Amino acid sequence: MKETPINYEVVTRCIAESHVPSIGKATIREIKKLINTIEDETGERFIRMEMGVPGIPPASVGVEAEIAALRKGVAAIYPEIDGLPQLKTEMARFVKLFLDIDITPENCIPTVGSMQGGYAAFMTVNRMYIEKDTTLFLDPCFPVHKQQHKVIGTNYEAFDVYDYRGEKLRDKLESYLKKGNIASIIYSNPNNPSWICFTDKELRIIAELANKYNVVVMEDLAYFGMDFRKDYSQPGKPPYQPTVAKYTDNYILFVSSSKAFSYAGQRIGMMVISPKLFNTTAPDLKRYYSSDQFGRAMIYGTIYSLSSGTSHSAQYALAAMLKGANDGTFNFVADVKQYGEKAKIMKKMFIDNGFTIVYDMDENEPLADGFYFTFAYPGFTGEQLLEELLYYGISAISLAITGSSRIEGMRACVSLVHRDQFPDLEKRLKKFHENHP
Repeated sequence: MKETPINYEVVTRCIAESHVPSIGKATIREIKKLINTIEDETGERFIRMEMGVPGIPPASVGVEAEIAALRKGVAAIYPEIDGLPQLKTEMARFVKLFLDIDITPENCIPTVGSMQGGYAAFMTVNRMYIEKDTTLFLDPCFPVHKQQHKVIGTNYEAFDVYDYRGEKLRDKLESYLKKGNIASIIYSNPNNPSWICFTDKELRIIAELANKYNVVVMEDLAYFGMDFRKDYSQPGKPPYQPTVAKYTDNYILFVSSSKAFSYAGQRIGMMVISPKLFNTTAPDLKRYYSSDQFGRAMIYGTIYSLSSGTSHSAQYALAAMLKGANDGTFNFVADVKQYGEKAKIMKKMFIDNGFTIVYDMDENEPLADGFYFTFAYPGFTGEQLLEELLYYGISAISLAITGSSRIEGMRACVSLVHRDQFPDLEKRLKKFHENHP
């Protein structure tokens, strides 16, 4: 038994009573439940870094628009499956003004968060061609996307992209695509959990190979504009949020309102399908859908079956937030910059107390400070470190559940750590370092 900031006996008992076979391999929600139990029993406040949820209030422009819509009675009316016309218009404007990509409102579809957008895309894309039934993950990844594949019964392959940055990505990626079974590629940019950001060179490589092998690239922009090394906040002015859509027309983009607009609770996101893909005819779709046109199969087949559309009132909220961003009256990036500021301070505390940063470079440039960072401690795997840190009142998740090849690492999210907790974090890290010299 060690002298630890959180009662050793209580933590040990709570772990045993959680009935989770391996705490280090627990899901994010299982870890959250365990920590809630420990906090309730000890009265001690944890440094909560396991959940990737917003840590600031929702954008008021969205809240007011949604309240107004509810007062008008939209809660009693089914929304159009493909979205409110004014929302689709603002989506297309947003894509042009912040990504510099020309798109039509028809190709913009609201979804029940990016989570549903991904789920619908995995189902539809992997049924376009009978010989292409597999998704390729450019890991590390958002673990639930793989869980969705398991639930659907869809095949996937994966590799840790950090080992193949720059030009090395080309041969590695092609080694998978040339087999002929890959229907789609999925990655997040900035990346959850590592916070790496693909360079322009890497996006070009992905696009060129997607074109060569007729593979759909699914780009998850859940952390839109949050690579704070550049200012992506000015509508219609460079620099623009980097995207593979600059170099291929085989793409689906997912843009979440959860982080950039702090609107996670209302489950509203954007799916943007390239015009070429939207209008593609794939006879093999008729095995599952009444239409062999991709866009119609997506909207009136998959999305209709999943939820019959997206929350009516939340669509008014998203339309208002996008219009504010498009018109330049709502700087959504300014509101979330505090995540990068907190990450810089917290990373230094970890490094000063013997920890290392696992993913730390974008090719030759140091990684941005942002919503997530990754850390490790000598002599521990990520799974071991996760369990040990519970005794010190610190939570995170193991990189092992994200497809990372770096089993020694952990992912920390900065959003729920308040600045008044920094002294406690520093004190607990010092104590950990003392107990593990």
